[in-house]
Amino acid sequence: MAILYALVARGSVVLAEFVGTSTNASSIAKQILEKIPGDSDTHVSYSQDRYIFHVKRTDGLTVLCMAEDNAGRRIPFAFLEDIHQKFVKAYGRSIHTAPAYAMNDEFSRVLGQQMDYFSNDPNADSLNRMKGEMAQVRNVMIENIDKVLDRGERLELLVDKTATLQGNTLRFRKQARRFRSTVWWRNCRLMFTLIIVLLIIIYIVLAFVCHGPLLPSCV
Repeated sequence: MAILYALVARGSVVLAEFVGTSTNASSIAKQILEKIPGDSDTHVSYSQDRYIFHVKRTDGLTVLCMAEDNAGRRIPFAFLEDIHQKFVKAYGRSIHTAPAYAMNDEFSRVLGQQMDYFSNDPNADSLNRMKGEMAQVRNVMIENIDKVLDRGERLELLVDKTATLQGNTLRFRKQARRFRSTVWWRNCRLMFTLIIVLLIIIYIVLAFVCHGPLLPSCV
């Protein structure tokens, strides 16, 4: 499972975004921003093929991500909540007046890092399970995106599956290297401990053979 795209916006003004694969998700996400009804806080999801756009709007700030459908809802909305908190903490009142993409250079890196964390680190889901599922998420209805955008023709979401597969492969290799490194260090510590224990045993045996508490008595 993976979160492939994310943005932060004030109304329809995108302040920061990050694309994790080759896709036209950005253009579709901007259309969704224009179609979100009303000004009240909301949690909503829009489906398209095997992908779902999840939206969280709080106090006029909208955070949106596109994830594979097998990511479920808990993890994407935990990601949106995390991004919302980090963005508000970082930029405060400037959010309400900033021009389009004003925070993109800095915050796009945060989006990318958190997308990777919530997509691949099992601790992300474990932490959210400990907190309990958010009530809003349990009640989120998933609507078809074509219905929401009110288009006569089918809206096509394009995702480069090869790029996504390559990204997943790279993440798998990183995790495999990290695991091998952990095992190697664990083996080193075990070997060092065994050597110390062996030296202590040899010392005790030699001391006993020499009938004295210290090895120099053998000389």
